[in-house]
Amino acid sequence: MEIVDSLQSKLNRLLSKYELLQIENQQLLEKSEKLVQEVQQQQASISAIEKKYDSLKIANAIVGNKEDKRLTKLKINTLIREIDKCIAQLDE
Repeated sequence: MEIVDSLQSKLNRLLSKYELLQIENQQLLEKSEKLVQEVQQQQASISAIEKKYDSLKIANAIVGNKEDKRLTKLKINTLIREIDKCIAQLDE
C-alpha cells in the first residue's frame, strides 16, 4: 500500500509541475508574441524614418551643396535609365 501511496504522491507532484510548466509556457508564448509585434512595429517605424531621411536628403540635395546636387542628378539619371529599360522591354 505504501508503494501505491508513494507512487500516487509522486504522480500528483509530477502533474502539479506539469501544470505549472504549461502555465509558464503559455506566458512565455504570449511574451514572445508581444515581442514579435514590437519588433514588427519598430521595423515599420525604422522603414518610415528611412524614407523620410531619403526624402530629406533629396530635398537638401536640391537646395544644398554641389556634391548633394550631383548625387541627386546621378540618382535621377539612374532612375530614368531604369524606366527606359522597362519601356524597351515592354516594346519587345
